[in-house]
Amino acid sequence: MAIISDYQEETQTSSSSQPKPSKPIPFSSTFDPSNPTAFLENVFDFIAKESTDFFDNDSAEKVVLSAVRAVKVKKAKAVAAEKAKIAAEEKAKVDKAASVAAAEKKAKEVDEKEDDKKDGESGLAAPNQGNGMDLEKYSWTQTLQELNVNVPVPNGTKSRFVTCEIKKNHLKVGIKGQPPIIDGELYKSIKPDDCYWSIEDQNTLSILLTKHDQMDWWKCLVKGDPEINTQKVEPESSKLGDLDPETRQTVEKMMFDQRQKSMGLPTSEELQKQEIMKKFMSQHPEMDFSNAKLS
Repeated sequence: MAIISDYQEETQTSSSSQPKPSKPIPFSSTFDPSNPTAFLENVFDFIAKESTDFFDNDSAEKVVLSAVRAVKVKKAKAVAAEKAKIAAEEKAKVDKAASVAAAEKKAKEVDEKEDDKKDGESGLAAPNQGNGMDLEKYSWTQTLQELNVNVPVPNGTKSRFVTCEIKKNHLKVGIKGQPPIIDGELYKSIKPDDCYWSIEDQNTLSILLTKHDQMDWWKCLVKGDPEINTQKVEPESSKLGDLDPETRQTVEKMMFDQRQKSMGLPTSEELQKQEIMKKFMSQHPEMDFSNAKLS
């Protein structure tokens, strides 16, 4: 009996000496981002109240400082990681933009080479900045309404020394007593009464020719001269504002059709026909359009 009693007493003593498990204590406080110190004071006050021996320990201050340093290190790593991420994204954007620019430049160079090749094969030259051509003895430019012809003449040339015959379908220009500089049938007819010529700077004969058909681009001044590729004509946008609405609409349509043809795409009329055909097909699903062409 004594042995059993002793064992029970030892067991009871051992059990009573073990610390009772602690229960979590709720903590509530409002955090003001503009005053974080107040929140920390509330935390420390709560710890001092609920844990009677934490601040009595000499290592308490070290524990708090260690926790602060750990948070600072963690935050620094997060900031560095975010900066690295942003830098990587910016670099990717720059690389992509550079790649796209390089691809566009290469495509443009290929298109220009292809256009030059087509021009060479067709025998047509690209127009000058005035949508005309610079030739050995004269140059000419044009708008939809008129042409300007510039013929270099000897310095000091007077009007009385010039021969300039402007007819509806023919132009003859030169210096008296010398072979004509220009003498040929015009590419298209003009309005002689609305044409004139003058000597500019005593060394250039300037001729203004008013087109009869003011909705067409000329390929050359006189027949037999080298021709330009009218699909590459680029009229000044500012000039379009001077046209009446109907003419401007026609010109813009011509410009659109020229761009479409140069890219191998359907013109405005062809697009309109395609839309009509598509609408008709959608209205008649019972019909077989497998062999129909939309072009």
